[in-house]
Amino acid sequence: MAAAAGAAAAAPAPDAMQQFPEGAHVRLRSRVHGGYLHADEDGRILHDGATCVLLHSAAYGRYLAASPEPAPPGHRGHRVVQGEHGEHGVDPILWKPVGSGHAGYVLLRHVSYRLLRANGRYRLWHAGVSVDDFDNQSTMMHWKVEAIPPRSAPPALPPPAPVRINRGGFRGLFLLHEEPVVLQRTIRYVRADNQGNFNLNPNGWATFQFHGRSVFHLRSEVANHVGLALFFFRVIVCVRAGRYGQPTALLIDLPRNEETLDVVAIVSGTAAAAALRYPDVDAR
Repeated sequence: MAAAAGAAAAAPAPDAMQQFPEGAHVRLRSRVHGGYLHADEDGRILHDGATCVLLHSAAYGRYLAASPEPAPPGHRGHRVVQGEHGEHGVDPILWKPVGSGHAGYVLLRHVSYRLLRANGRYRLWHAGVSVDDFDNQSTMMHWKVEAIPPRSAPPALPPPAPVRINRGGFRGLFLLHEEPVVLQRTIRYVRADNQGNFNLNPNGWATFQFHGRSVFHLRSEVANHVGLALFFFRVIVCVRAGRYGQPTALLIDLPRNEETLDVVAIVSGTAAAAALRYPDVDAR
């Protein structure tokens, strides 16, 4: 166990917060495994005051949150989840970067005074993250922060998946695939004005039922519902996790569940669209 001295780790290192600039995208890489912390995509940083950060997923707009529930079997400490920035307070999603005592690595300390850790040092299939007591420090809690440069323009949306058709006949017997379950969810939506303002209370938003996971199709349906059917290509669909969540452009297909999704429609060419940031995840 390579634990840093408690006093040294508790004090904010001069460069710990500097590695988390406001609004930037970063990757968090485990010192032990060399793998990245991810929730389908990488995350963006939002500051809460001067010394704490919110780790915000660029995939579905959710926030890294510590839970009071025990971690899954084979993992230490307590469970880490993707949470919302809502009316129940910011504490579950509030993290403080502190020095690890080892150059190039930081600790991420939750406000509960637990540290974000990787798992599976010897059992690699236990690859999830959790939060563990501050006194149980090890290199499993060391994270390298890697900056992701922004893209100059948003990436193209993935095309919808082709529909498989049974052509019949003897050959068709061998080509027939089991039809996938088509997911259905409620989409709760609102249109932002040109400056990005919108009604924060989702109880006042309209809804519709959406089938499937295609973000390409979702954009068309949202455009139709906000009166921009002919100009659907100008609509940027943003997801929002919680009443105070930061709207995040949805660039990948929807998650494999049927949970209600809150989306904000932003029109390209406006100040609101210009304020959006897109990470260049392919940059070297």
